[in-house]
Amino acid sequence: MKQRRKRSEREPTIALINIVFLMLIFFLVAGTLVTPLDKDLRLVRTADLAGAAPAEALVLHADGRMTYEGGVVTSAADFVASLPEPARARVRIIPDRDLPAATLVAQGRALRVAGADRVVIVTEQGLE
Repeated sequence: MKQRRKRSEREPTIALINIVFLMLIFFLVAGTLVTPLDKDLRLVRTADLAGAAPAEALVLHADGRMTYEGGVVTSAADFVASLPEPARARVRIIPDRDLPAATLVAQGRALRVAGADRVVIVTEQGLE
């Protein structure tokens, strides 16, 4: 009797390649279905918009100075002591972009030791 050859089983990689290709086509088509903006539309520019610091926030300058509502603050303990009791629950600080991170962490820790329950750092995104 003649022996039959066993068929070699096909690898499923071709099916996987087809699925990936179809997904690629789907995302290309789905990305182009969005209605484009009008060509004569000009969006608002916010580059020249002056950001205002939120009220009741301690400002930490790049050279290490601290100011609060325009006045100079000598230490974190004096600042927290000057706040009313409800304001000590959440103290907001606005650090300068060039302020060293070690100084920021040290001042935050000093505020917590002085009696601030929570110290919140206000960033550029938070000002908008």
